[in-house]
Amino acid sequence: MVYTRRECLAAATGLGAAGLTAGCLGGGGGGTEDCSIEDEATVSDLPRPTLGPDDAAVTVAAFEDFACPHCATYSLEVLPDIRSEYVDSGVVRYEHYDFPIPVDERWSWQAASAARGVQDETDDETFFEYAHALFENQDDFSPGLITDRANDVGAPGCAVQGDALNETYRPVVEADRQAGIDGGVQGTPTVFVAGRSVQPTYDAIAGAIEAER
Repeated sequence: MVYTRRECLAAATGLGAAGLTAGCLGGGGGGTEDCSIEDEATVSDLPRPTLGPDDAAVTVAAFEDFACPHCATYSLEVLPDIRSEYVDSGVVRYEHYDFPIPVDERWSWQAASAARGVQDETDDETFFEYAHALFENQDDFSPGLITDRANDVGAPGCAVQGDALNETYRPVVEADRQAGIDGGVQGTPTVFVAGRSVQPTYDAIAGAIEAER
């Protein structure tokens, strides 16, 4: 059986740490930037972050590593135009997949877990806002940055820092990564339009979307 973050925290509140099932595991401790980080349960189930309507004509899926500089270029320079032209108009349902290569053994996993923590605490739209902020500050990853950017988007910064340091959402991230491996993903960013891999450029993605409409 798997548990969401909220279910695990509710169980911990009601039963104490000893009352959690084996499906809730944790590790970590410590903390920085005025945050006291305790061990916490891992989360094994969380919906994939998406934008756009469920019944959109075309699905675009992107596999990214938060420590990958090419992913930062894609997320900051290509995705905003795809959103403006196709997601906001309802043509595309956009799905984010985490795919730590890892480029960085620490931040590829911890930044992904922090972003999924923001999603769990808020909503998908805020996840993408937070992801954008992380990519903007990719060269300055630190526990303090994780915390501050979470606070900026209205998520609880210290809780999100805990998600990063404990890698609370690692099972969720690993499931995304395995989905990518099963689909033939070998590097990041990898973008699929209607299940077909395309170059992660605006022209290539837009052309594939238009071909599927």
